[in-house]
Amino acid sequence: MDLETVPAEEFGRSLTGIGLNLLSPDLRRLAGFLAQVFGLCAHRLSDDFAIIRHGGMMLQIHADGTYGAHPLLSLVPEVPPRGGAMQIYLFGIDPDTASQRAEAAGHMILEQVADKVHGLREATILSPEGYAFSPAVSTA
Repeated sequence: MDLETVPAEEFGRSLTGIGLNLLSPDLRRLAGFLAQVFGLCAHRLSDDFAIIRHGGMMLQIHADGTYGAHPLLSLVPEVPPRGGAMQIYLFGIDPDTASQRAEAAGHMILEQVADKVHGLREATILSPEGYAFSPAVSTA
C-alpha cells in the first residue's frame, strides 16, 4: 500500500490489531521530532494528519482541530504532558543514538539510557507535547 496516495477509506479498512493515535497542537513539530530523534518517516504529512510507520505498526497523528466534535479533545490538558502515564516503546531503535540526537536538539530525556532487568537497553525521551517515547533494543 502506498501510504502517500492510499484513499482514507482504504487505509482505515486496512488497519488491524491495536491502533495508536496521538493528538498534537502542532502536528508538523511532532512529526519532525519523530524523524529527528528516532529516524521515523511521516507519510501524508499535512497540518491536520500524518501516518508514521515503524516496522509493522502504524501510528497516526491528528491535529487537535480535527477532533473538534470528539469528546476526547475536552480531556486534553492545555499544557504538556499530554501522555501522562503512557509510555510508547519503539523497539529496534538504538536508544544511545536517539538520546544523543534528542540531547543535541534540546529535547528532554526523562530516563537516561540503561540496561534493564527485562532484557532491553532503553531510554525515555519526551516529545514537545510530553508524550514519552522509549527507543529500545535487546541486550542479548
